[in-house]
Amino acid sequence: MNVMLIFLAAVAAIIFWWLSGQRLTSKPWLETGSVQLPGHDGAERQRLPAPAVKIGLFVFLGVVGAVFSLAVSAYFMRMASTDWWATPVPRLLWVNTAALALSSAALQWAKREAGHGRMEVLRPALAAGLALAIFFLVGQTQAWRELTAAGYVLADNPSNSFFYMLTGLHGLHILGGLAVLAHTTVRAFSTAVATDRLRLSVDLSAIYSHFMLAVWLLLFALFAGWANDFVDLCRTLLS
Repeated sequence: MNVMLIFLAAVAAIIFWWLSGQRLTSKPWLETGSVQLPGHDGAERQRLPAPAVKIGLFVFLGVVGAVFSLAVSAYFMRMASTDWWATPVPRLLWVNTAALALSSAALQWAKREAGHGRMEVLRPALAAGLALAIFFLVGQTQAWRELTAAGYVLADNPSNSFFYMLTGLHGLHILGGLAVLAHTTVRAFSTAVATDRLRLSVDLSAIYSHFMLAVWLLLFALFAGWANDFVDLCRTLLS
């Protein structure tokens, strides 16, 4: 139970941090006046409220975070069984993690360039983010092949089952995000200027990528055993 609470608290902290960064915790009925932001031409323009699609994305990410929280909680509870043998972490996962982190960084770069309307830089940034995310998925598939070739099959022990389930679930969410990112990238290459709709698409893709990176880092820490050390440390401090 303590393990579950600690992990849920970590996920809740990440979600709260994201929400606060997007002004979703503000109280507009208590604010007076309007917030002004500099426009692309140097003039001042009014800050618009977060569009419904962005709020919907954060609600969806909250649900996704809850799903992964429950799965990881089950992982911690199941690993206390006597039939549990830890699954080795393929070295390729380090390369995959770096690729996903670089993809997230590229999309953050694209978000900034979209805000300034610099299409000549936005396009390669989006293409780089897309290519690196695809590289991550291909690398994850190769990691599965390495494990199965070494005899760590799905039904061999519960640890293997959880590894394939959690990485597969994460990969499916990455794949879903790739569909949107690919559409956004094609749109960026087919238009001459950065429209508000394109900026919003880039913004949503960057937010989604950052969230899935945070989820993967938590999963990677779990598979590598770092999460267990952290939980033991928390138990020692609380005891």
